[in-house]
Amino acid sequence: MRRLPPVLIEDGCSRELLSLIRTILAACKEISFRVGQGALSGVLGSTLDENIQGETQKKLDVLSNQLLKDILLESGYVKAIASEEEDYTVAGNPDADYIVAFDPLDGSSNTDINSLVGTIFSIMVAPKDSDPADPAIFMQPGHQQVAAGYVLYGPCTTLALTIGKGTRIFTLDKTHGSFLLTEEFARIPEETQEYAINASNQRHWQPAMQSYINDLQAGSTGPRAKNFNMRWIAAMVGDVHRVLCRGGLFTYPTDTKNPEKPYKLRLLYEANPMAMLVEQAGGVAHTGEERIMDIEPDAIHQRVAVILGSKSEVETCLSYHN
Repeated sequence: MRRLPPVLIEDGCSRELLSLIRTILAACKEISFRVGQGALSGVLGSTLDENIQGETQKKLDVLSNQLLKDILLESGYVKAIASEEEDYTVAGNPDADYIVAFDPLDGSSNTDINSLVGTIFSIMVAPKDSDPADPAIFMQPGHQQVAAGYVLYGPCTTLALTIGKGTRIFTLDKTHGSFLLTEEFARIPEETQEYAINASNQRHWQPAMQSYINDLQAGSTGPRAKNFNMRWIAAMVGDVHRVLCRGGLFTYPTDTKNPEKPYKLRLLYEANPMAMLVEQAGGVAHTGEERIMDIEPDAIHQRVAVILGSKSEVETCLSYHN
């Protein structure tokens, strides 16, 4: 099995970008250890604070964010960072070429029940001669990402990574701390009979999504004439990993539960990096109205609808929206 650095160099990754990715992964290895310790580490449960989204922060949210923030800013490789747990962007090295947006611990409510969580990250090139304190440098569509990935903390610690040359899967060898290539190129099957959605919100979905899911649930006796299984991990990182491994459709669609927040997932550090990984593996990532990676962001914590996964099934879902 090959280690991560020579694989990325073979893909044409620059030394500076490789160093930045390895810096992110150094923090992720520490997060993996803390998550793996569970109750023994004393970091389970919630804090008394809320993040900018109005969500109660888990102790591991705060710890993971601090680990990534500190190591990235100290490395000198980033001009600025944006995080789900930070109200505003944080300036770094004015002379650095890259900016990083991340969700330090996606699915953190799962930590208390020992279920899947992960770190999602997006890397972009900073505009030339830009101010590191200006959040406008992050207002780039997802197709301008130079790298995207996630680290999934489960029975093993798994990295899905792309630099635009396909999506590769690595596994952390904890005996010597290296990420080793375990899947050369992930390919999402075009056809699927599996989907992931938070069905508790069904009454709040738009009519198009209501109709689509109703037809899936009708199974072999319905208009789709085949049976579907539903899987829901309640962590985007886990549900998308399943899609990369065996296909499927994952969606967090528009809903009317809270008219001020019709969308759940954040564009810069959840939807965009996952969209890049999925597209590089042959899948499709859409909002129901447009390709996710074509959206021009207007805010750091902007939210969007997400429909992604197996090409044929996503296209079928989108046909209900047209």
